[in-house]
Amino acid sequence: MYKLIIAILLALLLAACNNQDADSKNKVTTTSTMPGHKMGNSNQSFVVKTPKVPFRYGLGKNKFQKMCGQCHGQWGNGSEQGPPLMHPFYKPSHHGDQAFYSAALRGVRAHHWNFGDMPPVPGATEEDISNILPFIRWLQRENGIN
Repeated sequence: MYKLIIAILLALLLAACNNQDADSKNKVTTTSTMPGHKMGNSNQSFVVKTPKVPFRYGLGKNKFQKMCGQCHGQWGNGSEQGPPLMHPFYKPSHHGDQAFYSAALRGVRAHHWNFGDMPPVPGATEEDISNILPFIRWLQRENGIN
């Protein structure tokens, strides 16, 4: 009896994993503009791919959307309060990981955008950023920002 239950559970788990892999290839996109952009056309539209988030980035996605999404958009696509993180300005070679820690924990002066200075994120901890940053970097890679 136990062997049968274990076999059924394993079959269900395998089926769920196969479906998740298929779903991760389905990409939903959102179009956004770049309000507050200091360079070029601030009404320039761009498309942010929002694929199914792998489990390992789920906590980071949830924390990002809760702590950062109001200003940076739920998918890093920006808003009227903050710039899109799915922009080449934020690629790892231009804004390294430490820049994200510093901005979230201590705030940062405005430099590429006209949104004003970014204050520290209320209640943010290094652990929060350590969960959020892999999600951001994964989403950037999904959007061709390397």
